[in-house]
Amino acid sequence: MQWTDVLSFVIKALIVAGGLGGLGLYSSLFERKLVGRFQNRYGPNRVGPFGLLQPIADAVKLLFKESLKPKEAKNPIYSFAPILALTIAMTAYAVIPLGPDGLNIFGAKFFIADVNIGVLYILAISSMGVYAITLAGWSSGNKYSLLGAIRASAQIISYELALGLSLLSVIVLTHSLRMQDIVAAQSGNFWNWFFLPAIIAFIVYCTAAVAETNRAPFDLPEAEQELVAGYLTEYSGMSWALFFAAEYINMITVSSIATTMFLGGYQPLIDLGWGWDWAAPLWFVAKVSLLMFGFVWLRATLPRLKYNRLMHLGWQVLIPLAALNLIIVSVVVAIVS
Repeated sequence: MQWTDVLSFVIKALIVAGGLGGLGLYSSLFERKLVGRFQNRYGPNRVGPFGLLQPIADAVKLLFKESLKPKEAKNPIYSFAPILALTIAMTAYAVIPLGPDGLNIFGAKFFIADVNIGVLYILAISSMGVYAITLAGWSSGNKYSLLGAIRASAQIISYELALGLSLLSVIVLTHSLRMQDIVAAQSGNFWNWFFLPAIIAFIVYCTAAVAETNRAPFDLPEAEQELVAGYLTEYSGMSWALFFAAEYINMITVSSIATTMFLGGYQPLIDLGWGWDWAAPLWFVAKVSLLMFGFVWLRATLPRLKYNRLMHLGWQVLIPLAALNLIIVSVVVAIVS
């Protein structure tokens, strides 16, 4: 590997990190605007035209806001946990392709790394997110924070199994762990996308992804009626902002994974053979935005589950369903091939 390749990786990583940070900020505006419409109100509309500068104003406010630290907090873990959460949220994006191999800008392709075990890499990185939450809850020295961290740990471990089993169906269909191979296997038209033959796996993945990101109706780790703010109770200022950004970046990441694995990635709805490669990133963004809309829709529509129902859904419904779907897909693929 030459130094130019290393430099290309670093530059692309910085661009992706900056882009995810900006998208994380404006995802909050996207959600607040949509929730406002769901509740028959406007949402943020004062700062800048149509409220478009509201995320920047919020970021500046949090930057200058005093960051309080409990006397019982265990340093340096207390300060390190938010950084770890944000780093893990961004790192998973390293193998997600935003465009085909032939598409590049000044020789730089639309992915950071193209590895043969991309799916395993994503599962390994995403499973590490629980460490940041656990460390934050334990190091805060607050019982509500610790209870929120324990809830998050149990929830993420439970739904990680269903999420992994759902992705195995796609691996069986493509016989590959490489993300570009998975997207290429869905080329052509939208009826080649895997959400059709693996519709059960797609539903299981989407449900598990909502739980993995601690979003409503699975936001038990931050249940304010019970735990004040859960593992975030003792965080403020930029430390809280890092967790806040990590949550939205995780939403973008799991939506991007669903787009790549089930919705054809950067493939268009219908390939008319007109040289659509230049629009590949736009197709990818459009599909991710649709899934992000689903996150907000769920939050605005469904009430929070009780914790026993949350665990029942994960262990006694999603995992058996994902395992049964994997068996059926494997048998069908074995017969057809």
